[in-house]
Amino acid sequence: MVDEQKLLDMIDDEKGVLRLVPTWVPRDFLSPGMRLRLDPRDIYALGASRGGIDERWLASVTKADNPGAPADEGMSYVLLGQEKFMLSKLLEVAGQRLVGKRHWDVLAKLFDNASMIPLHLHQTERHARAVGRVPKPEAYYFPPELNADEGSFPYTFFGLSPGTTKDDLKRCLAAWDKGDNGVLYLSQAYKLKPGTGWLVPAGLLHAPGTMVTYEVQKASDVSAMYQNMLQGRPISWDLLVKDVPAEHRRDLDYIVDMVDWETNVDPELRSHHFMSPLQRASEKDYSEFWVVYGTSEFSATRLTLKPASETVIRDSAAYGVLAIKGHGTLGGHPLETTESIRYGELTADEYFVAEGEARDGVLVKNESKTTELVLLKHFASGNPEAPPSLHSFD
Repeated sequence: MVDEQKLLDMIDDEKGVLRLVPTWVPRDFLSPGMRLRLDPRDIYALGASRGGIDERWLASVTKADNPGAPADEGMSYVLLGQEKFMLSKLLEVAGQRLVGKRHWDVLAKLFDNASMIPLHLHQTERHARAVGRVPKPEAYYFPPELNADEGSFPYTFFGLSPGTTKDDLKRCLAAWDKGDNGVLYLSQAYKLKPGTGWLVPAGLLHAPGTMVTYEVQKASDVSAMYQNMLQGRPISWDLLVKDVPAEHRRDLDYIVDMVDWETNVDPELRSHHFMSPLQRASEKDYSEFWVVYGTSEFSATRLTLKPASETVIRDSAAYGVLAIKGHGTLGGHPLETTESIRYGELTADEYFVAEGEARDGVLVKNESKTTELVLLKHFASGNPEAPPSLHSFD
């Protein structure tokens, strides 16, 4: 049992800026793109049977829903002094100190794949609750710094072509064991653009492409795969129905009903879900843009400091932060982008900033004389500063 006062004292010693240990997650049905700065020798550090590591989870209190995974896979650890604590446990004991009256109900990650992810969705409220889970709306941003190599397929399928019917989709599902079920013929691919993003509500079918993606989402790992083949490899029916009630796992009507049809066949889908950065602040030495917004569930910004500059950044809520370029300090703590990380190695590129310090302001310094310092910051639900719609400032 952690002594609450001792923990609060340790958080105060760090001035509310908590260093996070890198959290790596494999996926056994995907192929890593090897652009997450994890040392190539460690891509299969968890064993080939577990799959290659293609995701880094950030400030996570969510367990990865992977077969055979340990109980803490996907869960972030905080380094306080010489001790490590699960972020989820810290929030249980010192939630008021860290997030005030809010909940840390967000998960951010980087994912990177050599091929597209199969077409899938994340269940809406009704269907997620039916299996004791929570829905998972999400959003994508494509950092230019990580996408000099866009991969082999920098396109993402979103939704279904207007006019697609439920019977069309049921025919694809009925052909699951007969080779490629052809579900991608029902969808539409969009070219991805570095520096922009997409808002992906629960119930929207999507098949992410090969750009390295900064994903911000609700703290959940619920999903359903609707594509049965990827690059000639079969995908198990179990990945379609893992979050479906047992009595409906062969019920095509139920499975098709998990699709939000109005959203998927929207002829204006791009204009309703594409995100361009929105300026939050621009000063002589720094700029900050909203890169994830348009929902009350989560939000994110991109902060850029010019070389040899510093500024105090104030926010209305706690946030997770990751450096993706440059080096400096964050609230007096070392901050540096690491180009090659060994599995299990500590870094100084990721932190969690408590709400009190976020409100008072955190001093950020760029200690390079030649290179910008670039940070990605993500917030949980209810951030009062986040633009409420994709067209807030049109």
